[in-house]
Amino acid sequence: MTAPRSIRVQRCLAALLVISAGLLLRRFGYDLGLSFFVVKYGGSVLWGAMVFLALATLTGSVNIGRLAFAAFLIALIVEFSRLYHTPELDAFRLTTAGKLLLGRVFSLWNIAAYAFGIGTAAFVEAWVLKRGRRSSV
Repeated sequence: MTAPRSIRVQRCLAALLVISAGLLLRRFGYDLGLSFFVVKYGGSVLWGAMVFLALATLTGSVNIGRLAFAAFLIALIVEFSRLYHTPELDAFRLTTAGKLLLGRVFSLWNIAAYAFGIGTAAFVEAWVLKRGRRSSV
């Protein structure tokens, strides 16, 4: 079953909001006095949530379990891809887009942060969908 267009628009807006929060955290986090832990892993949590929301937007699926599983698989593939090196890929990883999309260094902590972000986004998505069903009855 796919989500109505209005839900897909909401998901897209939520993804854009999460992306903006991640960029702001990366740019101003240290200036605001936030710790390395909050800036580094907060960004990873937001990246995981963004993957979930982007996948939910693109597929239109309302099966939150499948979306979360697929988002986690994507996060794992991206994280494990950091173990693969070619000159072209390493050059891309040095760019801002490469750092934001692929990262540079493999870390199990990133995987944990992605899982937390995906789980949080899935929980919020379930709550929003449940609330929407209640209000339409």
